[in-house]
Amino acid sequence: MLSSDMTRISRRNGLILSVLGWGALLLTSACSKKEEPPSAEGSSSASVKAATQPKGEPLTLQGAGASFPAPVYSRWFREFSDQNPELRVNYQSTGSGAGVKSFLENQVDFGASDAAMTDDEIRQANGNVVMIPVTGGQVVLTYNLEGVSELKLSRDAYAGLFLGEIKRWNDARIAETNAGSKLPDTDVTIVRRSDGSGTTFVFTQHLAAISEKWSKGPGVGKSVEWPAGVGGRKNDGVAALIRQTPGAIGYVEYSFAASSKQPMAALENKAGKFIAPTLKASAAALGAVDLPADLRGWVTDPEGEGSYPIVTYTWILAKKKYDDKAKSAAIKKLLGWCLSEGQPLAEKLDYIALPEKARAKVQAAVATIE
Repeated sequence: MLSSDMTRISRRNGLILSVLGWGALLLTSACSKKEEPPSAEGSSSASVKAATQPKGEPLTLQGAGASFPAPVYSRWFREFSDQNPELRVNYQSTGSGAGVKSFLENQVDFGASDAAMTDDEIRQANGNVVMIPVTGGQVVLTYNLEGVSELKLSRDAYAGLFLGEIKRWNDARIAETNAGSKLPDTDVTIVRRSDGSGTTFVFTQHLAAISEKWSKGPGVGKSVEWPAGVGGRKNDGVAALIRQTPGAIGYVEYSFAASSKQPMAALENKAGKFIAPTLKASAAALGAVDLPADLRGWVTDPEGEGSYPIVTYTWILAKKKYDDKAKSAAIKKLLGWCLSEGQPLAEKLDYIALPEKARAKVQAAVATIE
């Protein structure tokens, strides 16, 4: 019995020693691995940066903002990248308000806005911003009114519509400028932006210039307290909502209405003429602007018998000085391309090419980017 017990004890001790030996070996291996330097696939910031942009991959510029110029930006950035395969541009159409916010929070390499940054926003950026007008456009009033393919709206009429004073389509203020048209006795539905919008800024700035009631009431801004209406997000959202709503009228950038063949009203300009939105009429209005040194130029109520009344530049927001020299060079190359090869493409997409006298000032501003 004693011999058998001793044998069992001996075997058990041998098993324990064996397990302890394997444990020591595993512990030694683990410690040796911890002492190894991190590999290229590690989690350090340098390795993350390398993973997001491997050597030889295109440099990507991130941009966000205005929906007003989104169709032309989409075409521009695609063609620019095709011609410059070492660079890629990723642009998100988020609206001007979101674009300025993203730029101020350093979430993007460039922002975009139809409303040039305010003095307060420039202070928030510590002055490290240069605003580059790259093209222009026109804000149109598009509508959904069965049987009415042409519509003329006086200044009093379209201000009255958006003030919520005109509630029926056969109102006398609309009827007096549309003799012969069968205006229905139906409700007006105003469609406007629900998000922070440069298009809203341009439109409300014009309304404030032509209507004292609007100036003292809703006023001017990327977002205002609207007296009436329903909201849609971005230009394409407003255009879609108008198409879906009989009796609706709203404001969008010209190309969004033109691409879906929605009717657009002829508006009374400062000279008392009813002008339909065309590139020629809008270019004439924009060409009258003499851009100041900071390139913030507005046309709230243009002069000229042939001028369409609601036009604007649209701006790309770049930094005066970038920490990354490669991005600085890429931004300058992109903007230079937009101001040269991009301008004829803008006109083909129903935007306004920069007037020659403005282009020289804008190119000089691009050259200052570091």
